[in-house]
Amino acid sequence: MEIKLAENMGFCFGVKRAIRIARQVRRETDEKVWTLGHIIHNPQVVRNLEEEGIIAVDSLSKIDRGYVIIRSHGVHPEVLSRIREKDLKVVDATCPLVKKAQERAKQLVSEGYETYVIGEKEHPEVISIVGETEGKVRVIDSADDLKIIDNKVGLVVQTTQSQDNLNKVVDYLLPRVLEIKVFNTICDVTSKRQKEVAKLAGKSDIVIIIGGKKSANTSRLAGIAREVGCLTYHIEEAKEIEEEWFTEVNRVSIASGASTPDWIIKGVIKRLKEINANKEEVLHERGIKFYN
Repeated sequence: MEIKLAENMGFCFGVKRAIRIARQVRRETDEKVWTLGHIIHNPQVVRNLEEEGIIAVDSLSKIDRGYVIIRSHGVHPEVLSRIREKDLKVVDATCPLVKKAQERAKQLVSEGYETYVIGEKEHPEVISIVGETEGKVRVIDSADDLKIIDNKVGLVVQTTQSQDNLNKVVDYLLPRVLEIKVFNTICDVTSKRQKEVAKLAGKSDIVIIIGGKKSANTSRLAGIAREVGCLTYHIEEAKEIEEEWFTEVNRVSIASGASTPDWIIKGVIKRLKEINANKEEVLHERGIKFYN
C-alpha cells in the first residue's frame, strides 16, 4: 500500500502566531490567562494549552481577572468592549488575514456597496467580520442565498472558503449587477491545500483528512475530496483509524487542516505504516511476492 503525503500540512502561520502569542503571555505573567472560545479549532491542542495554564472558556462571565487572548478567528467588537469594561487585559491573536477581511468589508460598506461575506453564519470569523461593519454586511453560504440584490455589490470571503464557491457567487452576480467589487480574502495556504487535496483524491483509493471536527478549513478539505469521488475519512487522531478500511486499498493519501499539529500527523503516519506492515505480512503468508 502506497502512502502519499500532501506537501502542505500542519499549522498555518496564523495558527502558529496565535499559539506563540498565548504561550508568550503565559511565560511572562503569573496572572490567569484565558481564551474566549478555543484559540484554534483543534481540541487536542486546546487541551495541551489548558495543561500549560491557558484556559478556554465559552463565556466572558467565567473570567474574573487576568489576560484574555483574542483567538485567531477574531471577535465581535461588542465582546471586545465588554472585556475592557471588566478591566481585563486584552491580547489580540487574530490572524492578520482575518483582520484583512474585516478591513475590506468595512471599506466596501464605506464606499456604498451592498456588501456580502461568503461564509458560515455561525463561524466566529464571520461573526467578527459582520461585527466590524456594525452588522451592515450580509452573510451568504452560496449563490443560492442571493435573493434581492442591488446594482452595486461588494464581496469578501471567509478565509477558509473554497475558491470554487467564490467563483460561483461571482458568476451568478456578473450578469445581474451593474458593478461588482470583489476582495478575494481566501487564505493562500487554504487555496493551495484545497487544490492539492483535489489532485490527491483523483489518484487515491482513500484520503485521510486530519484535523478538528469543528475546523471549517479541515471539513472543507474532506468535502472537496468527497466531491472528487474518493472515499474520505475525516479524523482527529490516529486512534480513530480502523484497519478494515484498507483491506483492498493500494493508495492512501493524507492531508491536514491548518490547525493540526505535527505530532498528530506523525501519529497517523505511524499508524498507517503499522497497518501497511500487517497487510504485507498477510499477503506474504498467502504466497504473494513483492518486487522492487
